[in-house]
Amino acid sequence: MTTMALQPALAVPTEVTHVINRLSFGPSPGDLQHIQAVGIDGYIQEQLSPEQYPPELQRQLRQYPTLSLTSMQLERQYGVRRPGSGKLNPQELKQRRRRSRIPLHEASEVRLIRAISSPNQLEEVMVNFWFNHFNVSAQKGRTGLWVGSYEQEAIRPYVFGSFRDLLGATAKHPAMLFYLDNWQNTAPNSAGARGRFKGLNENYARELLELHTMGVKGGYSQADVVSAAKILTGWGFPRGRQRLRAQQVFYFDARRHDNSRKTFLGRPIRGQGLAEGEELLNILATHPATAQHISYKLAQYFVADTPPQALVDRLAQRFLATDGNIQAVLATLFESPEFRDPQYCGQKFKTPYEYLLSMARAAGRPSVQPRLVMGALRQFSMPLYACSTPQGYANTESAWLNPDATLRRISLATAFARGYGRQRIPVQSNQLEQTLGDRFSAQTQAVINSSPQRLRAALMLGSPEMMYR
Repeated sequence: MTTMALQPALAVPTEVTHVINRLSFGPSPGDLQHIQAVGIDGYIQEQLSPEQYPPELQRQLRQYPTLSLTSMQLERQYGVRRPGSGKLNPQELKQRRRRSRIPLHEASEVRLIRAISSPNQLEEVMVNFWFNHFNVSAQKGRTGLWVGSYEQEAIRPYVFGSFRDLLGATAKHPAMLFYLDNWQNTAPNSAGARGRFKGLNENYARELLELHTMGVKGGYSQADVVSAAKILTGWGFPRGRQRLRAQQVFYFDARRHDNSRKTFLGRPIRGQGLAEGEELLNILATHPATAQHISYKLAQYFVADTPPQALVDRLAQRFLATDGNIQAVLATLFESPEFRDPQYCGQKFKTPYEYLLSMARAAGRPSVQPRLVMGALRQFSMPLYACSTPQGYANTESAWLNPDATLRRISLATAFARGYGRQRIPVQSNQLEQTLGDRFSAQTQAVINSSPQRLRAALMLGSPEMMYR
């Protein structure tokens, strides 16, 4: 196969191609024609207001029973140390551990099926964006059991809604409470301070300020981190016998809470139990630094690795004016001249996740096996639900573009083009060209046209243009 250097002059996509590559994980057969029929603005409105899944996709998702279970139900049915199970012999323990991996496996397959097959592509893009923003890792203990319900309960319902609601849902979910240790966060001299619950744990409070809301340059101090940690003492999930009958996945233990008077960002916070935490989240969700931080990340994802500051400022103003309405901020972003500026078109380097999904969608979605995609993601050092650091995976070119990764992508594109799915169906180059549209530069198109028919699909999927969005 003839390879192409990754840095030729990339083709400037048309507006239709640009919009679909930013609002989705890439076009699937018929998508470009659909946008041409409804218009770019019509397509954007469709994506900002997603409809129900088509019946075929609904039927496919019903094959995954853990999808509908709450965190507590998952623990009762799939946990290794289930409530009331008593002592286990080695064989029982081995079987429990094998069974405990089922929820994560199903969650991973469901995430990829939705990302490849759902017509609500912007919804899937935003699920990935927000999960990465509020990252938890399945590699840490019980988080692996809960990561699917975290996405289902704390991320998906809020991707176009209120940032404050999203913030609260992630803060109270057991996956986040466990991952960043806030379930152990305890006032040292409280009535509930014993065993592992014997001291202040600042992990979640620090990431709440640095990553989830204000950002590292947000203007808070270490004293504010400590105050936030004190405010959030006692936040956790049902334990012991409570787990046998608990309906709620969040539990506030007043015995472990610090009821002292606190100061956060110069504001007095009086001791009032659970309400203190809600007040803290209210302050953070409406803070100008949070508006700037979230707006920067959205502009970085949808426009450029270093986004124009004027755009970030306008998005932040919209964020504050709408009390953090995510849909309204996105609408402002997509209406902006910066979003459609040709200098930014086709210039965002795809992460491995985005690249693999774009290949699967371009080839025709139904036959791609999720487990093959999961295996490829591990090879590209971007395993699904397994970013170990709280900041999530980077979405900038410098994080993913290197010679070795480029060769891996080209090799994968070649293998994928030769045959994918259970029937090993080769990708048809003529259909692929129709699906991808006018995204190839004259140089790339010349290489494709001069190559044998059997190599053209691989050349398109491994082209420089295919690796950018």
